[in-house]
Order: sequence, then C-alpha cells, then structure tokens
Amino acid sequence: MTPTLTIEPALAPPVHSHPPVVEARALIVATAETLTNVLLADAFSRLGYRGEVVHPRVPIEAGGNDVLLGRLDVRRTLDGVEDGLWELAGAARAGAVLLNPPQALHAAHDKLATALMLARAGVAHPATAHVLEPRAPESLEPPYVVKPRYGSWGRDVFRCESRSELERLLASLAGRPWFRSHGAVVQELVGPAGRDLRVVVAGGSVVGAIERVAQPGEWRTNISLGGARRAAVAPTEARQLALRAVAALGLDLAGVDFLRNADGELVVLEVNGAVDFTPEYAAGTDVFAAAARALVPVEQAAAGIA
Repeated sequence: MTPTLTIEPALAPPVHSHPPVVEARALIVATAETLTNVLLADAFSRLGYRGEVVHPRVPIEAGGNDVLLGRLDVRRTLDGVEDGLWELAGAARAGAVLLNPPQALHAAHDKLATALMLARAGVAHPATAHVLEPRAPESLEPPYVVKPRYGSWGRDVFRCESRSELERLLASLAGRPWFRSHGAVVQELVGPAGRDLRVVVAGGSVVGAIERVAQPGEWRTNISLGGARRAAVAPTEARQLALRAVAALGLDLAGVDFLRNADGELVVLEVNGAVDFTPEYAAGTDVFAAAARALVPVEQAAAGIA
C-alpha cells in the first residue's frame, strides 16, 4: 500500500493588534466664536492638537488626551455666568485636562468674590463694598464706581462724586433684574481714569500686554465703548502682580487690568477669566502661540502629543 503524504497548510503570521491612535484635541469651550477663541484654537492646532471652539450646550465628549479651556463669560443680562460650568466639570471627571476650571471662572466673574480673594492674597485692589439697597456704604468715601456684581464690557458701570449722588443712582438701579438678583458692587475710584494697562497671563507666564485709552469724554477704557489700544510693555512690577492675581483665583488664562493710585502704586482693577486679546498684545511675536505653548500640559508635551 502506497503511503499518503499529508502537507499541513502554513500557519499565518500572528497579528499584533494595536490600540487606535486617538487624536488629542484642544477644545475652547465658549458660547461665541470670537476672534480670540478662533485664534487660540488655531494656535493649539499648530502644536499638534485638533483645536476647536465648542459650545457648552453641545455634549462635550472628552477623554484623557484632550485639553479643555473654559472661556465662559458673564451673561448678557449681567446676572451671572453663562451656562456651561457644569459641563466643564463633567469633562474633567471624564479625564480631560481642564484649564480655567468652573470655580476659578466663577470667582473671576463675581466681582465680590474677586475682591475677597485678592484681599486674602494681599493683592492691591480697590476698596469694595456690596450693597443690596439704595444706601451708601459707610466704609467708602467718594468718588465711587458702581457696577453689577457680574459685569463686563463696561455696561451699567457708573461714577458718582458724592454720597447723595450714589444713593440716587442706586435707587434708579434697584429695579434692574441684575440688582434685584445680586445687588451692586461699589468701589473706590482709582485714578486717574481714562487709561489702564491690561496684562495677559497664560499657564503662569505673562504672554502679552496692552494699554487701553478711553475715547474723548469717556472715563471707561473698554474697547466696546470706543476705547483704543496702544502698544505697551508691562513693567516687572505689573508682571509679578498679574501672576499673583491670576494664581489667587486659580485661573490658567486670564487678563489683569491695572490702574495706578494717587501714590503711583499699581492696583489690580479686575481679573478677566474670558479675556479677549488681539495680535497687538505682543508686538513682534505671536501672542496666541505663546499662550497655547504656556497652557499645554507638561505631561502631554513630553509624550510627543504637542
């Protein structure tokens, strides 16, 4: 009987499975695609992330490779912070790196909380009082500045030269929804008014600065009210004070506005957690690239993601 030769089929080489490469994203969480937000997203994209501006009402699906930058502002009604703080917190719980966390954003937008936290950190700030009725605070002397507890863009910000003028103004504001919700913040006037210095801090570094000058006949410097920008270099004193102010509130990206008092000392007027800035803030360099580089987490940069 002739023996049968059996040939076994060759075994296929083993297949090694690799986990899919997940693209790291940098999500700018904001309610509007402002020029600042778009240019920040673009700067992150140039670092190797997929930079996007995302609205907080859209479910934020973020993981451990992602960076989220909170850029929520105050409501247009001046009675609180825009919706989305809860969504930011949820993304952080899912493992994403969160910059400008909810507590810090809220503290920056709440001018009373800002005053308390800066005072605790020993950062010079205008003397501040919180009023809930049309009565001048005993702790402050005129002239006064009156503003919503949650305010921006120079809206509903007033200057009063006397106690009687202040009380008349407060009486006229008492019916406004933001006053009924939170009262008003009254501060001492730090002069001279009409110009200020804004310093932008990102990731514990100063990345830009600008001088803002009010238009003729206006004492408020807000660009939305016709103010103009002028190139400026922040002095060492302002840079150091800006870093302290931002750290006191726990922010990662913020703008710090300064005035000089009658003695020539720098005073932190406000800390803006949703600061808008432009290429003019860093003449000769890319302020958005500098901000993105400062904000990239060290552990992700070391892993070659950025």
